[in-house]
Amino acid sequence: MSLPRDCSRDEWPLKAYKNLDFLNSDNARSIRVLCEMTEPGLRFAEENIKDTIVLFGSARLKPLEIAQKELAELKTSMTDPANPSPAEKRALHFAECGVKAAPYYDAAVQLAEELTKWSMALPEADQRRFIICSGGGPGIMEAANRGAHNVGGKSIGLGISLPFEQGVNKYIPDDLQFEFHYFFVRKYWFVLLAKALVAFPGGFGTMDELFETLTLVQTKKVEKLPPIVLFGSEFWNSVVNFDALVQWGTISPEDVNLFKVIDTVEEARDYIIEQLTERFLK
Repeated sequence: MSLPRDCSRDEWPLKAYKNLDFLNSDNARSIRVLCEMTEPGLRFAEENIKDTIVLFGSARLKPLEIAQKELAELKTSMTDPANPSPAEKRALHFAECGVKAAPYYDAAVQLAEELTKWSMALPEADQRRFIICSGGGPGIMEAANRGAHNVGGKSIGLGISLPFEQGVNKYIPDDLQFEFHYFFVRKYWFVLLAKALVAFPGGFGTMDELFETLTLVQTKKVEKLPPIVLFGSEFWNSVVNFDALVQWGTISPEDVNLFKVIDTVEEARDYIIEQLTERFLK
């Protein structure tokens, strides 16, 4: 029979919470979820961040000058503009869409600037309230963080690990950069602190975030209702037929009052500030 041997500390068995193979396994998924549910809250508390204004929208949008430049360069590079190849047609379509949608990028920058200046001017007791929060990536997310950065304000970037998009944009301070693995936990942090939400034109992700938020508000899962703005009537009225949902009886007529469609930065700024003041500062 072998006798037990003395082990040096370096030879001790690996503790479970240091075992990366285990922590990255299917069996430890609940632990990883719990980490993403817990750690951001500690960082928000350290930064004295109480609530946010969430801006979200397409990751594909770019500033107007860049979109126009890319479209011009594409047209110049085409060998036969009158008879483009399928690949060129596809590229041309996206480049033209980029120019059409680019003003929304610039509007998001301006709105984030205006709301950040207002937030920073609040009395000292209300400082670190209504911080701009985005999904951390490019497009409208970058525009939101860029606007806050332009006027010297901090902002939050709740990034997500994706195989085809880059990480967080450069306008987010290091201590407020996050990268999530689980979409549902990321959305939890979006909604938990949000006191206002602004949805700019976007795709599946934007629709997912918008309709989940509307569902939570509609079903009164949110204690104090946040103002919800859909920015850009041309986009929203053509993409989502809310009146048809009423006509089919799948939502109530009053549900269309859960949000407001707005076309200008000035109107969005004034509406959000008015609503935040009335609902949360009085």
